[in-house]
Amino acid sequence: MKRELHAVLSVRLFTDQKIFGPGIAELLHRVDEHHSLRAAAQSMEMSYSKAWTITKNAEEGLGVKLLTSTTGGKGGGGATLSEEARQFLEAYDRCYEKLCAYGDSLLAEEFAFYQRRSSNDA
Repeated sequence: MKRELHAVLSVRLFTDQKIFGPGIAELLHRVDEHHSLRAAAQSMEMSYSKAWTITKNAEEGLGVKLLTSTTGGKGGGGATLSEEARQFLEAYDRCYEKLCAYGDSLLAEEFAFYQRRSSNDA
């Protein structure tokens, strides 16, 4: 059995409350893909009301509008990311990638003794 250590990291951002994390980040990525909050929520097996609440809470905490919505009608409604949301999401993704890279490096450095022992057992 291979016993290679790995870390599972996540980034959660707070002000006086949690305002942004992996869930809202994934939801925004899916809104960008599907051009609809309802479709994004559905693709995550999440209720629309929960997606709406998560989005509104993040907007309130950040003090920026994350989505630009259009109402239904002949062409149907939809949602797109605001410029602020796009900037915030890109910064969040970069921060997460850098944190994971640093985490992998730190794990390899601090647990080298275990990795060597684990390799010798194989």
